[in-house]
Parts: sequence; structure tokens; C-alpha cells
Amino acid sequence: MANEKLENQINIELTEDVAEGVYANLAMIAHSNSEFVIDFIRLMPGVPKAKVKSRIVVTPEHAKRLLLALQDNIRKYEENFGTIKHQTQDVHPFPMNFSGPMGEA
Repeated sequence: MANEKLENQINIELTEDVAEGVYANLAMIAHSNSEFVIDFIRLMPGVPKAKVKSRIVVTPEHAKRLLLALQDNIRKYEENFGTIKHQTQDVHPFPMNFSGPMGEA
């Protein structure tokens, strides 16, 4: 049984620059029949142009796995730290001039 677990493990490398992470406070999602495109954006107050800091492209199956993993992690977070408040008055509206992907593959 222990050998089966070792065979199913994936060796993941996390370089220093990637480990630092990238701050984003907005995500825009588009999709086609074969992929989901998630753009992570940094929107700063007083700056008219928001920058896409990272783009992740995943299959529909992986998008669903991501959704389930986020739901599970949010549930665990809220069990430990309390309910995450959703403050709509402080949320920036989506930029009206955003010209991201239109869901075409």
C-alpha cells in the first residue's frame, strides 16, 4: 500500500520567483467548448489601466476541479476564521473598456 502511494505522487518544483506569488484583485473568466481562460488582473485605485498579471488556461474538467477545490478550501477557511464577508460597496466595477478573450478557442 505504501508503494502505491509513492508511485502516485507527483514531484512538483516551485521556483523562488514563482513562490513569491503575484497579487491580483480581479479575475476575468472566458471559455470555449474546450478550455477556460482565467486572467488574474491587478486593478489599482486611480490608475485607469488595469494589468493582466497572469493568464491560466485549463480544460473544462480542470476548471471544475478548481471550483471544487476552492469551495472546499473556503469552507475550511471559514470554519477556522469565520465567514468571509462580501462587501459590495467597496468592489470596483468591471472596467468598461476591458477587451479580453471572447471565449473562442
